[in-house]
Amino acid sequence: MLNGQSLLPAIRDMRDLERFLSSDLELGVLLEIHMSRLESIFKLLGSHHKKVFIHMDLIQGMKADEFATEYICQTYKPFGIISTKGNVIVKAKQKGVVTVQRLFLIDSHSLEKSIRHIERSKPDYIEVLPGIVPKYIQRVHERTGIPVFAGGLIETAEEVQAALDAGASVVTTSNRKLWSD
Repeated sequence: MLNGQSLLPAIRDMRDLERFLSSDLELGVLLEIHMSRLESIFKLLGSHHKKVFIHMDLIQGMKADEFATEYICQTYKPFGIISTKGNVIVKAKQKGVVTVQRLFLIDSHSLEKSIRHIERSKPDYIEVLPGIVPKYIQRVHERTGIPVFAGGLIETAEEVQAALDAGASVVTTSNRKLWSD
């Protein structure tokens, strides 16, 4: 759990944002947001007492690097930063922001390579995608000692529970049907 939540809504568009703002959930994840909307979105979030992780790699119109990360952290003060890039994670940690390094598991080589990157960047959390492979959620946590988010391809409450049972701290999903309070 993170801030009392075992599920984090992954917000892809304004309809998702509206649903999140009207929910009892405090914490979410911003995906695929255009940089020109960040100021108005953060004003809305503040007025509803909501906090978010920003997925740096998915901000449209902004390069996901340490300079953009510093700007986002200083200007908007997100709860956290998510990225696949170690330099983004390191910069966000320097700014005192919670960090999540996202890794895509496609084969054993990608797992080993990701573990090496994580050892260098030392994120606060790791997000394992796809989140529907419980044994790898457990394996990543055991190998790194870092709490794991599970995300990607999670479509049912049973898959959410399987990820949590495998040791995920939190499940991220854009499936609004699963955003129960």
